[in-house]
Amino acid sequence: MVNSETQALMFHVAVSQNQQVEDAVSAIVEDIKHGLGGGTVDLAFLFCSTHYVGQIKDIAQSVTENLGPRVLLGCMGEGIIGRHEEFEGSPVITVWAGSLPNVHLTAFHLTFSEKDNTTTINGWPDGLIFVKDRPTFLLLADPFSTAIEEVFTHLEGNCPGSPAIGGVASGGSDLGENCLVLNGDVVHEGVVGVAVSGPVSIRTIVSQGCQPIGERYMITKSERNIIYELGGVSTLERLQATLNNLGSAGAQRAALSLQVGVAFNEHQSRFERGDFLIRGLIGADQRTGGLAISDVINEGQTIQFHVRDAQAASEELNLMLAKDRSDFPDEVPKAALLFSCNGRGQQFFMTPHHDITAVQKEATGMPVAGFFAAGEIGPVGGKNFIHGYTASVALFAESK
Repeated sequence: MVNSETQALMFHVAVSQNQQVEDAVSAIVEDIKHGLGGGTVDLAFLFCSTHYVGQIKDIAQSVTENLGPRVLLGCMGEGIIGRHEEFEGSPVITVWAGSLPNVHLTAFHLTFSEKDNTTTINGWPDGLIFVKDRPTFLLLADPFSTAIEEVFTHLEGNCPGSPAIGGVASGGSDLGENCLVLNGDVVHEGVVGVAVSGPVSIRTIVSQGCQPIGERYMITKSERNIIYELGGVSTLERLQATLNNLGSAGAQRAALSLQVGVAFNEHQSRFERGDFLIRGLIGADQRTGGLAISDVINEGQTIQFHVRDAQAASEELNLMLAKDRSDFPDEVPKAALLFSCNGRGQQFFMTPHHDITAVQKEATGMPVAGFFAAGEIGPVGGKNFIHGYTASVALFAESK
């Protein structure tokens, strides 16, 4: 009989800023082994700054050979998150490692092909269809070659209700420039991911960081991603009235960070921040009074204008983490993965290490790693979405 101590989840994060790859990986490997007390590495994540773009394959192979994880995922990022710091613009490698006894891991690499306006997903693992035991999907995607909405549709069709959390690789400016890691291999397109199920609890937090302004309106005229009328009045008129009610200074600030929140359930009597999916504004047409947003919209849906600012973003992330602590007082997380938008960080909050500091409040010293992404993946309102300006968090805890 295996004792309960050996069955406990264990995690550790190691970080190196050494640009000598061999020395950096050697130090990371020793740190991980010591931190896990000799326990097996089942799931690992490797995040590298763009300074190592030409050496990621060597790093991935060395980590695989020396730690022997069942699954290693990773990617390149503009900024890297590790332990208790957010590294922006400096060379860094971080490895997040977990010992997950009896947890089922199914890794995959998805690519996409298109024919006759139909997108086909290639690489979905045979037999990966769940009905009762819903896995959590941890995903890392290339921004230029991934049909992410098709991925979400595919996940829902094969594993209904399963959450997906992760990020879009950053640092590359064109097709083929981003690096994704799957075990010892580096690929430059599609999605790498892992389905996690079994005796581990993975809770997700998606902080969109916006504050609602003005009133809620029903969309009465729209076409695809263009909203023409709200409650029978042109969308631009409604927006102007909303801004006017903020006063001159408030309107100027809001105009620089306007977003649109789409309600998940327009029949609610009370709406809070988490009840909206935040979408960005693309443009406006003075002639038609329409406003284009970064998603397809339908007549009958309810929206409310939002503004994105540092205070609102900080408040929401901390409130959502506090709610998690309140909801799960006996299930303190043992580790976390953090995917923050590359529009956040010090340039946005005017203070370093904001998001990881907030996440560390969940449990002091908790192993945390991640990166600054070009898009954040996470569930809101029971559905998986791609977000912007968001902090998406996966919290790992013992299964009850």
